[in-house]
Amino acid sequence: MKRKIFFLLRVVLFLFLSGLIALLGIYAYAFFSPRLELTNLGKVYLYDQEDQLVYQGSNHNQWVSLDQISQHLIDAVISVEDKNFYSHYGFDLLRIAKAMQTNIMNNTRQGASTISQQYIKNMFLTFDQTWQRKIEEAFLTVELEVHYSKDNILEGYLNTINYGEGNYGIGEASQYYFNKNAKDLTLEEAMMLAGIPKSPNKFNPVVNYDACIKRAKIVAKTMLDNHYIDETTYAHLFENKIEVYGKEEQDRSQMIQYYQDAVLNELKNIKGIPTTLLESGGLKIYTSLDINAQKNLENSIKNNMKDSDDLQIASVLIDPNTGGIKALTGGFDYSESQYNRATQSKRQVGSTMKPFLYYAALENNMTSSSTFYSGETSFVFSNNKTYSPSNYNHIYGNQYITMAAALAFSDNIYAVKTHLFLGENTLVNLAKQTGIKGELQPNPSLALGTSELNILDFATGYTTLANGGFKKEVHLIEKIEDMDGNLLYEFKDKNEMVLNSNYVYILNEMLTNTTNSAFNSYTTPTALSLASKMSRKYALKTGTTNTDCWSVGYTPDALSLVWVGKDDSSEVGSIASRISKNVWLETMESYLKDSENHWYETPKNVVGLVKDAISGEENMNSKNSTIFYYEKGSELSSIHVNNES
Repeated sequence: MKRKIFFLLRVVLFLFLSGLIALLGIYAYAFFSPRLELTNLGKVYLYDQEDQLVYQGSNHNQWVSLDQISQHLIDAVISVEDKNFYSHYGFDLLRIAKAMQTNIMNNTRQGASTISQQYIKNMFLTFDQTWQRKIEEAFLTVELEVHYSKDNILEGYLNTINYGEGNYGIGEASQYYFNKNAKDLTLEEAMMLAGIPKSPNKFNPVVNYDACIKRAKIVAKTMLDNHYIDETTYAHLFENKIEVYGKEEQDRSQMIQYYQDAVLNELKNIKGIPTTLLESGGLKIYTSLDINAQKNLENSIKNNMKDSDDLQIASVLIDPNTGGIKALTGGFDYSESQYNRATQSKRQVGSTMKPFLYYAALENNMTSSSTFYSGETSFVFSNNKTYSPSNYNHIYGNQYITMAAALAFSDNIYAVKTHLFLGENTLVNLAKQTGIKGELQPNPSLALGTSELNILDFATGYTTLANGGFKKEVHLIEKIEDMDGNLLYEFKDKNEMVLNSNYVYILNEMLTNTTNSAFNSYTTPTALSLASKMSRKYALKTGTTNTDCWSVGYTPDALSLVWVGKDDSSEVGSIASRISKNVWLETMESYLKDSENHWYETPKNVVGLVKDAISGEENMNSKNSTIFYYEKGSELSSIHVNNES
């Protein structure tokens, strides 16, 4: 028995000494590693298309020295985040042990990160919870501790932490929330700010004052427990409402932060860029952003969504010749929701899927004047299942109508008949051909846009239509440099021709008919209300489901997609459709107002004939006469299905 005890003691001693030697080795290695320059770390500079700086983030726009920060704030932060900060060496082992015990007993995920660890974590571009990342963080935390004093580390932390509302660092936060310098914060203001980093979107006083105060009282209790304040002071805290300023000295766009988030999201997928800002020393990211287009998009959204209740919006403006994203928003108010619907959500695209269907039809020997019967129809399949789509408001022509009319009216019966005539996989394959990556189900309703797609993914397909058939990669980042100006990445355009330019031209001409009064008949074109406000010719398609409203349109110089709906996918009313159309048109008109008014050049192999818009018959005197375009030779023949069922 004594031998076993002696053996175990020797094992424990060996493990202890081995661990101690390893720990000393790590600290020795860190000591001889190059010293990190704290005030230059963690910088991400975003530039617009004119190489003008529009954002300086991760992490600090202004650096405030520790002696210029209120002692109240310093005490509050140390008390709530890391009470043993000045006594540990980067890791609070006792706190880690207690957290592990709590997590095991209560099945929770309580953290025990020190201020030093959190500071290092802020320097990473991503927050992937991998072992490699955690080990790297640990080594860097040790490096930080051996090279810098505690005051240096605390100063760096306070200048890089996220305080919500797009404010990084205590200098920005104190100016934004209380209109004062960090050294002038009162005790209560300091407690409020110290509580925000726990959940910047939830605990900042602009978004939720009550939640902020509730969190600040938790901070106050930790300060009482750690003897930073006395019982009398604690008892009289927050008796009166604290005035919140909630503004900036310079007007800063809220929605542009969606663009910034999208840039950082795209950055993660670019190979060759360092995984941490510590390794790169910071990055200069040059984007396609047109700051005036961004402001115009945001102003249009604000003006049109004043009384929109819980509606949300996502929109992108793209140069179809390059695929560069000129403007983007992922929601109505970034301060209320940082969920970026432009990059993260997938929604039903409705009838905005139809242009891809009709391009496929043109490729398969149909023409713009090919007709199907528009009337109530039930489709019966071999398994005895039926599908009975309906038109908007159950309006039917009860006659043969042309493809051009079907597109102008967004006739669902015509679309499903075309889809089934071509074969359900034809539309799937065509969408993939244009660059759409999302999953599309080859079923009868696909022609009506029942599949869900992400707006940027969908925009890739539309970019192919808008530039005459070339597949472009929709992107925000043009190039990336390190802080010394060394080129780390540059976007390369593949410029791949994937569609027939003749058919693309014919389709684009058909898409102008959604605002063409020549199609006024038993119903009206879907976007006719916009016609009088247009200064030029547009290819435009709208799409409306019970839950989603889209407006997608373009010229040779600009493509815009606008989605309006609710996050919970509940039904939307007609106001959503109106908002979508207005924002689309206002964005396009403002972006193009100083540019040449031109349209796509007619291909040599395409001819135009005047025909009746609805029937496709040659009738020069009809009030519904309009120009139909054909690939040479196809104008003499047209598919006409003599079947009304």
